[in-house]
Amino acid sequence: MTQQLLMIEDDTRLAAMVGEYLRQSGYGFTHAADGAAGLTALQASPPDLVILDLMLPDMDGLEVCRRIKGQGGAGASAAVLMLTAKGDPMDRIVGLEIGADDYLPKPFEPRELLARIRAVLRRGGEAGSGGAAAEGHKLMRFGSLEIDRDARSVSVSGTACELTSYQFDLLVALAERAGRVLSRDQIMEAVRGRELEAFDRSIDVHMGRIRNAIELDAKDPKRILTVRGVGYVFAKQQD
Repeated sequence: MTQQLLMIEDDTRLAAMVGEYLRQSGYGFTHAADGAAGLTALQASPPDLVILDLMLPDMDGLEVCRRIKGQGGAGASAAVLMLTAKGDPMDRIVGLEIGADDYLPKPFEPRELLARIRAVLRRGGEAGSGGAAAEGHKLMRFGSLEIDRDARSVSVSGTACELTSYQFDLLVALAERAGRVLSRDQIMEAVRGRELEAFDRSIDVHMGRIRNAIELDAKDPKRILTVRGVGYVFAKQQD
């Protein structure tokens, strides 16, 4: 079944170019020129992934992302890849905090956009495809924390934890290496196969979101510990 993409972008020339390229690459493609039209299109026919520009004429792209992730229903499960202004890390950080799965600064090469789309969709589909995330032990338990790799779900004491697809993969990467101190570069490389970009704080943002979901007190974490000057370690022994 053809995977469906929705691009919310007010630059119609860019959208036309991207749409032609992605259709030739085997994807279904729909374009909306502003946030309101994009939200309407998403509700009418939920896509697998939304390519979301943060500079829209009618509403802030971050607000569109919030509405996508907060609306419930099939549309809320769509992955979001943000298009951000180059050199503006704050938009990226805020976007990741509210549930975006990845970002790509403008201007970008279509091939890089395609690679990012494939990576995000692959992470979301690995549970049912027999990929790396489905190999080995499918259910991991650390005290009251349970990670179900088949269902791509996380719970603490039976209560479901809300994580994006990327955050789930980050958590699995850490859990598989419990007790090992990992640098940010090692964590990013394990999840999406590319080194950490210079001055990229996205890994710390995601770790904060994961802690908010799985820790009793995110300000005093017991599961994911920071090793100052190095990176993070996932605790082997947990309550």
